[in-house]
Amino acid sequence: MGSSMVPGYIDEEMTMADVELTMTTQVPVSTQEAWAWSTSLQSVRAEMRPLLKLVFPKGMTDIGANTMLGKSLGRCQFLLFGLFPVDMSKLTFTEIVPGHRFVEQSQLLSMHAWRHERVITPAADARGALITDHVKFSPRFATPVVRAMVKLLFAHRHKMLARALGAQSQEIAQNRDGRARRDRSAW
Repeated sequence: MGSSMVPGYIDEEMTMADVELTMTTQVPVSTQEAWAWSTSLQSVRAEMRPLLKLVFPKGMTDIGANTMLGKSLGRCQFLLFGLFPVDMSKLTFTEIVPGHRFVEQSQLLSMHAWRHERVITPAADARGALITDHVKFSPRFATPVVRAMVKLLFAHRHKMLARALGAQSQEIAQNRDGRARRDRSAW
């Protein structure tokens, strides 16, 4: 089911979005392993820790072929540092292409519109997979602050997934001759 199948919300609400971010990390695992990581609720939680604790709707076990599309799966709560409630969403997936991508387009208290797409593709050098997050949103208030917070959160998520999946997450690594070089394996 494509995202155009969800009436109203996508076409009307998303035209309001005024912030877009894209982040990509190359990881040294297969696209199947990258997909398994990206659709595991335990992995999603691990990507957000310790900044946020995510409380998923009761009964939800993963993001997969059995995930209902176009309808809220329930409330999803965001706790800053695992303690302080900072937002809540009605978790909704509008598209899932198993092994390749999902689109989460949920109603959040803090946003007029929110759309998060994660895409898994083979790396161009045939060594691993690329995990790309496209985020498009329209905050209800303080757009520059919210933009910075979302950017920080997704930078943290990519750092954590790089670490978990074996990518070199350090910005500076050593060449064989001992000279410092920029690490190109993680963004």
